Amino acid sequence: MGLDSLRSLSPSIKQYLLITGNYWAFTLTDGALRMLVVLYFHQLGYSPLNIAMLFLFYEIFGVVTNLVGGWLGARLGLNNTMNIGLGLQIVALAMLTVSTEMLTVVYVMAAQALSGIAKDLNKMSAKSAIKTLVPADAEGKLYQWVALLTGSKNALKGIGFFLGGVLLTSLGFRGAIILMASLLGIVWLCSLVALKDNLGKAKNKPKFKDIFSKSQSINILSAARMFLFGARDVWFVVALPVFLATTFGWDHWWVGSFMASWVIGYGVVQSVAPYFTGKRQGKVPSGRAVFAWATYLLLIPVAIAVALHADFYVLESVVIGLLVFGAVFAINSSLHSYLIVSYAGSDGVSLDVGFYYMANAMGRLIGTVLSGWVYQAYGLEACLWISSGFIALAALISLKLPHKG
Repeated sequence: MGLDSLRSLSPSIKQYLLITGNYWAFTLTDGALRMLVVLYFHQLGYSPLNIAMLFLFYEIFGVVTNLVGGWLGARLGLNNTMNIGLGLQIVALAMLTVSTEMLTVVYVMAAQALSGIAKDLNKMSAKSAIKTLVPADAEGKLYQWVALLTGSKNALKGIGFFLGGVLLTSLGFRGAIILMASLLGIVWLCSLVALKDNLGKAKNKPKFKDIFSKSQSINILSAARMFLFGARDVWFVVALPVFLATTFGWDHWWVGSFMASWVIGYGVVQSVAPYFTGKRQGKVPSGRAVFAWATYLLLIPVAIAVALHADFYVLESVVIGLLVFGAVFAINSSLHSYLIVSYAGSDGVSLDVGFYYMANAMGRLIGTVLSGWVYQAYGLEACLWISSGFIALAALISLKLPHKG
């Protein structure tokens, strides 16, 4: 896109592109950091449970940040909360550049806590900002913009997984961290200058008690989201990469590349999810669609668990099953991401979005802890059965969502 083309864009599209670019840069470092931590500490001899514990504060502080961050975004402006998130990620990365002897479990947990705060401030700000840039009567466009932002973010997170494996192999842990912190610092300086002031700031200053949603639809969707993301992370975060490395003998490059390919494909499907869920008929999805797609998703971890139990082409069952799971999960996630932005109030949108992503972070927290503990004690098959139960709960809860789009 040339300079003249950029100048001709409307202010809302320019801001959308700035927010998306900011979000993309952050996501690359977040994905790479997660893969670096999992693979590097597995290489150092950490158990699956200990690796899961490294992400404990990341997920706990994500819960708190989404809850409080929505309130801060409504009071300070989403441009400020987004830039604070970027700055904190740079600090978190810098903390990990110390010598290997200093990288104790507690120290890494503290750095990951900052990273968790940063990630959820950035994500909440980006998702909320879209609501302020799209006219109230343009639900179809809102769905497309949310799907594109969410899908492209996850594709880039997958590229980040790939980069994590590559950088660990080529530069080592410390060299990779220094490179990422330096590049993200450049993006942060550009964001400070270019993002619009007072983006998403509420006209009336919300009180702290307003962080809890008063909308029944948002509360129901939030509960479904918690179980949906717990179902993914209970086998994806720690159990799967360790399973691939130990059971099949895959090295860092193969594990990072496979996980990256999965997340990239997941992001691509998210971006085009509107075409599978009503765009071709000129419709926007409702709660009925959320229930239907959760039901489809439920069948996949059940099938993989049965294949593992029967020792039926284990490698093929896990790899193919994971790819199918990723595609169907992506559509589920895209539906949820659209509905929360649609249900959220226009003034102080970040309050509702923050509450919802607090539930999302709670699901990730539960899934991450269970991923390490259940895999270490009972193996991948048990993780898959828990995933199936969580998806069933998400589907049942979503039955209470409004059925009209």
